[in-house]
Amino acid sequence: MGRIRVAMAGVGNCASAIVQGVRYYSEKGSGDGLTYWKVGKYTPEDIEFVAAFDVSAKKVGLDLSRAIFQAPNNTAKICDVPKMGVEVKKGPVLDGLGKYLKDVVPLASRRESDVVEELDRSGAEMLVNYLPVGSTRASHAYAEAAIESGVGFVNAIPVFIASESRWAGRFSKAKLPCAGDDVMSQLGATVLHKTMVKLAVDRGVKVDETYQLNIGGDTDFLNMLEETRLKDKRESKTSAVRAMSPYEVPTRIGPSDYVPFLKNDKVCYIWLKGKYFGGAVVKVDVKLHVIDAYDSGGVMVDAIRGTRIALDRGVRGQLTSVSAFCFKHPPIQMPYPEAKTAFEEFSSGRRER
Repeated sequence: MGRIRVAMAGVGNCASAIVQGVRYYSEKGSGDGLTYWKVGKYTPEDIEFVAAFDVSAKKVGLDLSRAIFQAPNNTAKICDVPKMGVEVKKGPVLDGLGKYLKDVVPLASRRESDVVEELDRSGAEMLVNYLPVGSTRASHAYAEAAIESGVGFVNAIPVFIASESRWAGRFSKAKLPCAGDDVMSQLGATVLHKTMVKLAVDRGVKVDETYQLNIGGDTDFLNMLEETRLKDKRESKTSAVRAMSPYEVPTRIGPSDYVPFLKNDKVCYIWLKGKYFGGAVVKVDVKLHVIDAYDSGGVMVDAIRGTRIALDRGVRGQLTSVSAFCFKHPPIQMPYPEAKTAFEEFSSGRRER
């Protein structure tokens, strides 16, 4: 069975979680905690990380197995990761470091690597974008490199590439698949909020208003203190929830604060108010507490395997089923059950895209 050769842009908490998670499942040999042990013919054991890029002086030059545990990374350690033989290279900075991250991420002094050259050398088949929120120019640079190198692109952050027609057209012209945008966690705030709104609508409840507020203590939340970097993030999360209702619902979604001692824990508050039979009022108040990076990792192993299936079949451009199932801002929004069915049909070959 073939390996899935993956390159990563950004070696933060999410990269740490998926590298550790792949190792964990390779040792465990079973699928507890996964939506699927097999996607098509691929298990998590088939994922191999072959290249990585970052800009931090604490990570560049280290083996990926060591870089994932360097500060300011602070997600939980679930297993030891042996040396991987993958040196973290310095990638383009551009807008990747916001004003708050500059205080905690020392910039590597090494010469910037040629991303296309490194992708070619490593034999990568796809590039996963794990850059900080708001890294628009840097994400575009990595997308350009993916096209030039001839590898698939999986966009885990809220910069619109897979869902943007111009970029989707370019990947299609290059005969490459593109999945995204903005990973939707395994049991995270967005999928829970979507499900609540869809359930209310399906049960005849008129949703009057709803909000979702999130706090956390990792660099993602620190970075998002910079409001100018949040435009796409707010749109991504809000559009995912609003798509579950056939009418407009006053909605407010977004990070509310950075709490350092929470580390990689994320606490989410979701509130919904509506009216049901006879105009009676119902209110739903939910608190969700997760380890953020692992919530992402549980979905990204599916997105990576789905993208490899697309490569195997020669599917090009937007991956609508993979994106709807795995991401908050896909080309086509679907309720979760519909998206899951579409993903399963694509994985089994019963659906083209």
